[in-house]
Amino acid sequence: MTGGGSRSDVAMPAGVSVGHWTDRQGRTGCTVVLVPDGAVAGVDVRGAAPGTLGTDALRPGMLVQRAHAIVLTGGSAFGLDAAGGVMRYLDERGLGFDVGGVRVPIVAAAVIFDLLTGDPRARPGGQAGYAACQAATSRPAVGAAGAGTGATVAKAGGSPPRPGGVGIASARAGGAAVTAVMVANSLGGIWDDERHEWVAPLVPGAPVPGDGAAGPVPDKPVPDNPVPGANTTIGVVVTDAALTKEEANRVASVAHDGIARAVRPAHTMYDGDTIFCLATGAVPVPPGGADRVEVAAAQVVARAIADGVRAGQS
Repeated sequence: MTGGGSRSDVAMPAGVSVGHWTDRQGRTGCTVVLVPDGAVAGVDVRGAAPGTLGTDALRPGMLVQRAHAIVLTGGSAFGLDAAGGVMRYLDERGLGFDVGGVRVPIVAAAVIFDLLTGDPRARPGGQAGYAACQAATSRPAVGAAGAGTGATVAKAGGSPPRPGGVGIASARAGGAAVTAVMVANSLGGIWDDERHEWVAPLVPGAPVPGDGAAGPVPDKPVPDNPVPGANTTIGVVVTDAALTKEEANRVASVAHDGIARAVRPAHTMYDGDTIFCLATGAVPVPPGGADRVEVAAAQVVARAIADGVRAGQS
């Protein structure tokens, strides 16, 4: 079970591909951002209910500088098993961090909670992660594909949850490309910050896309009995700029501004919001420094979330 969704019109930077494994019957899946040659990596976790793997190694001051894959997966913490399949895929090709002649692939992961959307026993595992690697392409599917298959959004306003999804958006920062791959599965509603309209409003009666208005603010921005960990927006910002590890972590941090623009409310106690950054280093840092990459990262994260939810609803 691979593929799904409509094809993205955004190409990934050179040397980076994205693959999905999709279980439409169980309504779950996983998405892999694959960089076989490795990329300088950073991460920032803002939500209070995260499920992650390998994030400590990506922080500043740690030995490892480069990661070879990031796994975004459904299945809650069970879905972290998918990272084992990605490790096996890279290991079979002799890719990884050289430790005395043995290569250990550096793979990090983050999860969304989709167990209540479809079959709670349907969870991505090692075979799913391996298959997602095999399906990796420079123009992956968006919407209800991979980790976005069982994603839902706008769960805080009392109306039924709306479909979420995987979104991809790109921008330029000088000569560098900055691309976001995002999975929206939020407690909050989804706001398109460029079109100034709701994509998935929180409350009944909010203007539908195209009305160009913010609509009513819910009286209760968080429901009385939210399910902890059931809501999360996760993703990866990929750039071909030559960032240091410290700069990659800064990009991941500032990229959360994009979540705050698109998800309302964001970063709650019931979300596990996590963003990774991968920098391949193929082009010099743009004039003005890494700040330009950070600004573009926040922009493309917000756009990818809105576009992914819009594609998921279609």
